[in-house]
Amino acid sequence: MASRAAKPLQEFALIRGVKGQFSRHAPGLVQGIGDDAAVVETTVPIWWHFTTDLLAEGIHFDLNSAAPRSIGYRAAIANLSDLAAMGATPRYLLISLAIPKQVSQSHIYDFYKGLMTACRPYGVTLIGGDTSASKTGLFLSITLIGTTTKRRALFRHGAKVGDLIYVSGTLGDSLAGCRLLAQETSRRSFEKNRLPFSRFHRQFLIRRHLHPTARIAEGQWLNTGRLASAAIDLSDGLSGDLRHVCEESGVGAEVESDHLPLSPACRAYAKARGVSPVQLAITGGEDYELLFTVSPKLRHTLERQAKAHGYRMTYIGTIRPRRFGIQMTTQGKTQPLPQTSYEHFR
Repeated sequence: MASRAAKPLQEFALIRGVKGQFSRHAPGLVQGIGDDAAVVETTVPIWWHFTTDLLAEGIHFDLNSAAPRSIGYRAAIANLSDLAAMGATPRYLLISLAIPKQVSQSHIYDFYKGLMTACRPYGVTLIGGDTSASKTGLFLSITLIGTTTKRRALFRHGAKVGDLIYVSGTLGDSLAGCRLLAQETSRRSFEKNRLPFSRFHRQFLIRRHLHPTARIAEGQWLNTGRLASAAIDLSDGLSGDLRHVCEESGVGAEVESDHLPLSPACRAYAKARGVSPVQLAITGGEDYELLFTVSPKLRHTLERQAKAHGYRMTYIGTIRPRRFGIQMTTQGKTQPLPQTSYEHFR
């Protein structure tokens, strides 16, 4: 029998296919595949949130260039950020590891130290997991469990036409930091051949990449105050993660590029390298900031409370009807927002 050529894998198409074929309703299941975390209802008046990440050596990290403690820290932040996007309180952690012979016990302990450094400020308890040998690289599977008050969680599907789009913090820093780390030339060579780029800015961007912050407090504030109508964490990049909100909510969006929050360090890096800081902002994932939508009626309340809490929240656009698509306006010119975010298998 002639074999049919296999179609190349596409990450999000695969997720949609799995959801359509295998996802089923179950008693107590509030939200399954398709959001930042699953939600399960129990007899007590809380919702449980479950999120998991798989990290593979050579795809998500390189043991030749990244310290195990840093790998563990960033792995934890990725999961904490998922719960932050839902306004949840992190509770429990499970870790599964597949370990090759060349990875020592001390490396694994360092990984756990980095992991728990990220988790301890939020009172997270490590409650189990699994370990296995690996004949290839190191594989890490992290499951984080959190809670919200019953019927009080943020989802991707709540955005409505006319809602305002906000992001926390600044965008593009992690991508700039990642590129700095990957540079083959020395800093001296970089500064000699490019526009001036300070050591302070360099350290800031690398720190934003290696040690990002999960916006747990901000997510809980948005949730308990009923300020956000929908939310997602920016782990794959603005251009892709905004699409997830629009798809789940059945809407379009208009982003105003002039409003994108950019740090002085990111602007300096972009100038020195001759690249667009806006492109860094819409492409870069792993900033682990929050993107959320807000009813126009709550705009002043949100901004007043954010200022009082010391949270940086920036308006970047508006939710439009689905037929509008996902567009970006720059100096009065509107065009489709390019899909530049990271996607496995693409």
